[in-house]
Amino acid sequence: MTNTGSAVLPRLSLMMFLQYAVWGAWLPVAARYMSASTGEGGLGFSPTEIGTILGLAGSIGAVAAPFIAGQLADRYFSTERFLAFLLVVGGIVKWVTATQTSYTAWLWLSIAYSLVYMPTLALSNSLAFTHVEDEARQFPLVRVWGTLGWIAASWAFPMIWLQTDLEVQLLPPFIVGAEVADSTARLADSLVFSGILSFGYAVFCLALPHTPPKRDAVEPLAFRAAFRLLAKPSFAVLVAASLATSVIHQIYFLQTPIFFSHLGLADSQIGPVMTLGQFSEIFVMAALGWMLKNLGFRPVIAIGAAAYFVRYAIWGFTDLPVEVLIGSQVLHGICYACFFAGAFIYVDKIAPVDIRHSAQTVFGILILGGGPVIGGWLFGKLGAAYTPPGATDPDFGTFWWILSGIGLATTVLFWILFRDETHNEVTP
Repeated sequence: MTNTGSAVLPRLSLMMFLQYAVWGAWLPVAARYMSASTGEGGLGFSPTEIGTILGLAGSIGAVAAPFIAGQLADRYFSTERFLAFLLVVGGIVKWVTATQTSYTAWLWLSIAYSLVYMPTLALSNSLAFTHVEDEARQFPLVRVWGTLGWIAASWAFPMIWLQTDLEVQLLPPFIVGAEVADSTARLADSLVFSGILSFGYAVFCLALPHTPPKRDAVEPLAFRAAFRLLAKPSFAVLVAASLATSVIHQIYFLQTPIFFSHLGLADSQIGPVMTLGQFSEIFVMAALGWMLKNLGFRPVIAIGAAAYFVRYAIWGFTDLPVEVLIGSQVLHGICYACFFAGAFIYVDKIAPVDIRHSAQTVFGILILGGGPVIGGWLFGKLGAAYTPPGATDPDFGTFWWILSGIGLATTVLFWILFRDETHNEVTP
């Protein structure tokens, strides 16, 4: 750690806010825009095409991340300046993507974007870990601002661009208005919005705490040493569980917008309604440090895996009231905070100091690399079998129950096989 005291925490918090605002501006509505017919103003892509764009493309970036983030950020460039460079390039790519309508163009531009954005996830995590004094207590408080950023971007875009005459109501999404006539076609502008946020974030990176490269590190190839963490049984089990969980986590973003549209939600409501999961994540993140200290990593991560099982099981009963199906999204906060945030903290605990950048990136290969590509493939298969475009009676129930079964199996196997190797030293 290179900074002490609490003065640096507001800057790290704003960093996380912008990091996830850039992502939350477009991802919640991307599948809806791509799946909508051209007559509605969408792109008319098939489930397989959508799965490839949002799965394979992201995976390529995550797999390349050890070379882009690990080698360069760890060894040759200061983290905050390299982060700014990647964000500028990513903002340009997103802006160009908004003007394209062909599958080929979207696929190649999505691959290009993933190559510059995916490393920023590990870099922002690693930068935060470098400058906090107590990872288990302070990192969740910093990371929760990423959740707030996702919510803010998901709400701001439809309220500014897709609706008029906004009014407050009691039921989600709480703030609604008259939807503009070409709202589906306007979903493409969420990419432009993301690009603008990315440029602003890049400028702010220059005000982040200086994080110089570690040229005196013993290991000449940081990512190679990070991969050696797989020799630790707990890390290997965590990797396997994370791979399975990231598959069903990826499909959440691919199918949920389509599912909510099927339930009757307007395009301008999908993004805000999906943020119910992020609202609950705020409270879970705030309690995560206490949970890790008093319960330990194994129970907390298992709770997160179990929440995936329960959430998808509820969605399998598609005849439940719409309010129940939407409200069950509060489980998403438990899913993400307990499983993935808890897992990131565990990785930071067991990784040697000089390869923590790369350890986070290697872990990212699995949850942002292997998981999405398998998830994209599985979404294409399940979508074609149970919820094909234009189907008069899509079988969303079976679709969600299959994902629920994966979540249950992951929870059981993780609980049986995982053993905490930090010796319960959650706080210094």
